[in-house]
Amino acid sequence: MVMEGKVLHPSVEKFKSFVKQYPKIGQSVKDNENTWQDLYEDWFLLGEDDPKWDAYKGERVAGQEKEKVEEKSWVDQFTGIMKKMDANQVQYHLQNLSQAIGAVQGVLMQFQGGNEQSQPKAAERKSPFSFRKD
Repeated sequence: MVMEGKVLHPSVEKFKSFVKQYPKIGQSVKDNENTWQDLYEDWFLLGEDDPKWDAYKGERVAGQEKEKVEEKSWVDQFTGIMKKMDANQVQYHLQNLSQAIGAVQGVLMQFQGGNEQSQPKAAERKSPFSFRKD
């Protein structure tokens, strides 16, 4: 549903059409089994062909043919997920995680107090993740 003056991201539109094909997905949200955010993230990361959706694919909207769902090994699933990952997005999230860990370490060091000489200064600390830009 496009609201006045508000255009949805193309991936959200694709997810909405996917959900319209399988009414059980919407029902699981109504039954408080899932949230739309969790379902969207799973759909975005895993894709439409993931075995997770098999439970919802039992019934399709009238007029659409049933699809044969192929069983995939975990290696195929992992490979599919890796192909869909955006390396820049993964690096961004890892950097944020690294900063959060650094902040927690800083707070812990403040509470420890007397051990300031044995701890490296913030400027000398290295990130736990070393990434190089290509």
